[in-house]
Amino acid sequence: MEIAYIPSPSRGVYELFGVIPLRGYAFCIIIGVFVAVWLGNRRWIARGGRPGTVADVAVWAVPFGLVGGRLYHVITDYQLYFSEGQDWVDAFKIWEGGLGIWGAIAFGAVGAWIGCRSRGIPLPAWADALAPGIALAQAIGRWGNWFNQELYGRETDLPWALHITSSTDGRVPGYYHPTFLYESLWCIGVAVLVIWADRRFKLGHGRAFALYVAAYCAGRFWIEAMRVDEAHHFLGMRLNEWTSIVVFLLAVLYIVLSARLRPGREEVVEPGASDEDTDDDGAAVKLDKKSEDEDSEEKVSETKVSEGKKSEAKKSEDVDEKETAEAETDSSSGSSESETDDSSSSVEAKDEEAESAKKA
Repeated sequence: MEIAYIPSPSRGVYELFGVIPLRGYAFCIIIGVFVAVWLGNRRWIARGGRPGTVADVAVWAVPFGLVGGRLYHVITDYQLYFSEGQDWVDAFKIWEGGLGIWGAIAFGAVGAWIGCRSRGIPLPAWADALAPGIALAQAIGRWGNWFNQELYGRETDLPWALHITSSTDGRVPGYYHPTFLYESLWCIGVAVLVIWADRRFKLGHGRAFALYVAAYCAGRFWIEAMRVDEAHHFLGMRLNEWTSIVVFLLAVLYIVLSARLRPGREEVVEPGASDEDTDDDGAAVKLDKKSEDEDSEEKVSETKVSEGKKSEAKKSEDVDEKETAEAETDSSSGSSESETDDSSSSVEAKDEEAESAKKA
């Protein structure tokens, strides 16, 4: 009995206004790129960079990444395009799916290096700012595989099984592990991990990016082992599993060596950025700082007023105490003078009595 399952879209292409084709896979990739640039820009500004720098570098990184991702896919799955009965022209149809993350990151890094060099900023710092955004972009991009009904896992009867309905390209309709969903959720977790670790340990010099790479590889290894699509195998494991292991070790090695050679975080990520007025998000950051400064000044003035009032009250108390002390002194001196007068009066009376007695 079917309890629940994840349905697959009936098609991956939708006509916008009946004329413009809108492909689910391409749409997910585009949304992912925008999210990565948006989050990377916020993180870059928070680290002292100029607004817009991340987008400027991304203009180089994104095209390089798309080309690299497609090349990796075509090379590692060449039989899909160059074997007998296949059309090699399909290798250029990127909108039909097929991007290798390893090639995308490698070639994207080359494009980012060119962009960073033209702006005079360090590539590792830029990569650190963009790292969690890349993970979120992957999380969104994986839903493109859902639109294309591809990259699913083994058959399963779990209530979250993916229902494959297409029978093209050797697919067998049925219920399978939704590995696209597993990887999407894993990438969201990677983004959260990188943001937390970066705030907690002040990662710098490319270590936040290396953490993203290592964490992603750890998840990709077990998710890749569940997939049933055609792939090359080596020593009993899929090629992407071996790639995950190698890249994971390299990322961990980089974190260790970088922490020893260049501890801490870059103090300046973009020279001259702090001396210029910024717009958009940068303006908001400066306004926040200004409001914080005003709040602190108000607190200081309030503290001074409070201390002044306390000082005046203390002075008033001192005056009152002084006046009270003087009053007590005056009263005591007055009483002593009265006692002296009384004693002198009694002495005079006695003298008068003695003289009258003598006369008698």
